[in-house]
Amino acid sequence: MYPNQFQTPAPSNVPGGPMHHPRPALPPINAGWAAATVVFFWPLAFAAFNHSSRVFPLWSMGDYAGAQRASDQTKSLGKISLILWAILGLGILALYGFAIWAAIALDSDTSTHTHH
Repeated sequence: MYPNQFQTPAPSNVPGGPMHHPRPALPPINAGWAAATVVFFWPLAFAAFNHSSRVFPLWSMGDYAGAQRASDQTKSLGKISLILWAILGLGILALYGFAIWAAIALDSDTSTHTHH
């Protein structure tokens, strides 16, 4: 009798049993980044908390790539909210600066044109 050349040898880590693949580590939930969206740009908070709350269920069901994507998306939304907060804050400061400059310029124009 000839050996079956198409037969796969038994894995070496478990004699005669199926190959055991260890479960990857749980990705970070990134709840801090989700909370940052509430503080810095709340419209993104709904999506951030949705993604954050899906990390563990996806991981526990074996969808490790989906859990990692949900974790990464939560972190991205937190960073986007921080960037938007900085841009909007700088824009508001620029508008206030322009308003103060315009008020000073207008006041100096009216004070030079007054008749005594």
